[in-house]
Amino acid sequence: MNTLTMSMTVLVGLVALALLFDFMNGFHDAANSIATVVSTGVLKPHQAVAFAAFFNLLALFVFHLKVASTVGTGIIDVSLVDHYLIFGALVGAITWSVITWYFGIPSSSSHALIGGLVGAALASAGPGALISSGLIWIVAFIVISPVLGFLLGGLMMLAVSWIFVSVRPLKVDKWFRRLQLVSAALYSLGHGGNDAQKTIGIIWLLLIAANVPGAREQVPAWVVVSCYVAIAAGTMFGGWRIVKTMGQRITKLKPVGGFCAETGGAMTLFLATILGVPVSTTHTITGAIVGVGASRKFSAVRWGLAGSIVWAWVFTIPASAIVAAIAWWIGKLIF
Repeated sequence: MNTLTMSMTVLVGLVALALLFDFMNGFHDAANSIATVVSTGVLKPHQAVAFAAFFNLLALFVFHLKVASTVGTGIIDVSLVDHYLIFGALVGAITWSVITWYFGIPSSSSHALIGGLVGAALASAGPGALISSGLIWIVAFIVISPVLGFLLGGLMMLAVSWIFVSVRPLKVDKWFRRLQLVSAALYSLGHGGNDAQKTIGIIWLLLIAANVPGAREQVPAWVVVSCYVAIAAGTMFGGWRIVKTMGQRITKLKPVGGFCAETGGAMTLFLATILGVPVSTTHTITGAIVGVGASRKFSAVRWGLAGSIVWAWVFTIPASAIVAAIAWWIGKLIF
């Protein structure tokens, strides 16, 4: 096999691996989109995943590619990227996503990908490969996105409780069962818009590194479409192991609480996507759910479980970075 053929084979293989990660992202993070709407009984599981997948895909027509630009050109020096680095980053991210899915831990596929990129880049070229300005924003939003979700979800719950204080509970429940369809749609739209673009950025980075004609000027349309389709397909299959943790184990939710959590989470995701910051949909919705629970009663939140989830967040980037560095070394031996 000649060098050109080998290069094309590797390129196609890595694009396929990136789309596999995108599928796993949707599969792993489906719980973020559907847990509240399923746990409150508004939709059945098979209805919820189809509903979420549709709005994941619809995000293709709503958001600009600012997050993709950040991932593709704002984290790692493009001139230092090669197929070994991309291979290591993707293997690190996929491995951590599979491990956390298996144990039902709602970790962040997004930060697993960032950790994979950082780990592979450090193994390949050292700290000089990293773009600190881009990473600072991402690290900052590890804290900002769940805190903002917490505040918005909690404040919405307090506002709704005050507005409907004199309305019969059964009537409130009936209204918010319908409104939760709107909030679930908005959250799934934000999830698709932010998360699909991370894989778009990875494939774009790969195409630039491979000197594909026209790739430096703009992201090819086939990349954008295939990434949105892949994440929607992953959502259709759903990561059921995580649904129960997100939907009821952190705090018990009713339709009104589910609406407030999803709306608060959606507002956070829309803001981050407009700013071009790749955030964790898991962090965002968890913060919003905790905010809703805490606004009703501090003891309504299982803080021990919430704390264990936070520890999983803390370990995500370094764990995926270590796996990515090992995968980069293995890739150097294989290719």
